[in-house]
Amino acid sequence: MSLKSSNKIDTNRYELEVQVDGEAFEAALQKAYLKQNKRITIPGFRKGKAPRAFVEKYYGEQVFYEDAVNALYPDALDAAIHEAELEVIEDKIDLDVKEIGKQGFTFTAAVTTKPEVSIDGYKGIEVTKKSDEVTDEDVDAEVKKVQERNSRLVSVEDRPSENGDTVVIDFEGFVDGVPFEGGKSEGYSIELGSKQFIPGFEEQLVGHNVEDSFDITVTFPEDYQAEELKGKEAVFKIKLHDIKKKELPEIDDEFVKDVSEFDTLDAYKADLKDKLQKNKTKEVENDVENQIIDKLVELVQADIPEAMYRNRINEDIREFGYRLQSQGLDLDTYMKYTGMDMDGFREGFRPQAERQVKIRLALEKIAELENIIPTAEDLEGQYNKLAESYKMDVEKVKDLIPEADLSRDIKVEKAIGLVHDSAVIK
Repeated sequence: MSLKSSNKIDTNRYELEVQVDGEAFEAALQKAYLKQNKRITIPGFRKGKAPRAFVEKYYGEQVFYEDAVNALYPDALDAAIHEAELEVIEDKIDLDVKEIGKQGFTFTAAVTTKPEVSIDGYKGIEVTKKSDEVTDEDVDAEVKKVQERNSRLVSVEDRPSENGDTVVIDFEGFVDGVPFEGGKSEGYSIELGSKQFIPGFEEQLVGHNVEDSFDITVTFPEDYQAEELKGKEAVFKIKLHDIKKKELPEIDDEFVKDVSEFDTLDAYKADLKDKLQKNKTKEVENDVENQIIDKLVELVQADIPEAMYRNRINEDIREFGYRLQSQGLDLDTYMKYTGMDMDGFREGFRPQAERQVKIRLALEKIAELENIIPTAEDLEGQYNKLAESYKMDVEKVKDLIPEADLSRDIKVEKAIGLVHDSAVIK
């Protein structure tokens, strides 16, 4: 293989002209013949026994050209990209074979490359650090949440239903006097004011007593997921069976013993405050980090090819699919449940993909400008950390993750550390 030329044909687009010599082409032709020969029938020969020369004479000299080219061009193109010192970011290649014969073949390939990036002002970025103080009110609010989680429902019969109550009802919905699919249930529990149902449904359950039977009228929203119900008026026939109110436990030492390992309310609150403080401090640190990243995204200058965003969206969707699988779902089922199409689903990942691409480009450029080079100790330490995280032998991790890829990741980590250390935090 030899790279004949490398020419920039557009922004982030290069055309490479590559030549594959006759010796390599001949070897690929022979492999293609051996692979296909058992399926070839030539008059005068048993199936699979015809010599290559007879096959080529019978079907034409070019009978094995396509398979040979397909076998050779990926490695030839990779070598040419490496020789041209290009960083290609898209698998989709525009390939065109220009010349081909026993002497080999020449092809051109148009590839999309990473953009040229510039960034200024990444040192001394000013950000504002929020207060990480945890107040007694914060602690009391957390205790209140625990109290709510440990509440119980008790039936009431001496009053009508109120907001905050949980009612048990039978219901059946009708549109134009005809029941519709999914509009019927028995013994259904609903917390009034929780907004589980469409607007107007829960509000009309307020003020009724146990064993009341009544109708309510609602209008489905225009953006309702069921196409046949969008904007339609519906009448629901209701039978109210039970009204339950929330009963909260007293917040005292006995409550604390029930919900924690502590014996007193004071000790419990002290522990909660310590935990809230750690979370608040981490939250504030993350906010500072996000402010810095937002500034870098604003500072990066590049004509970013659409392929980079598309690749990032693809990766995010794959990760989302893996998370669904861990929950026993798949992407197709999720799409069906949510009523989304793939175009709309992909568009939802667009903002985060653009941010991820820009910050990565910014940090890679900073690493280049600052001449950040990972040491052997950096690489070994990161390999060991990954091995521990994935519960794998470190040598196996090294086989799976090329050193060049890991080196780039370490450069990015060191770059964000440099920017953070130089930031002016107010």
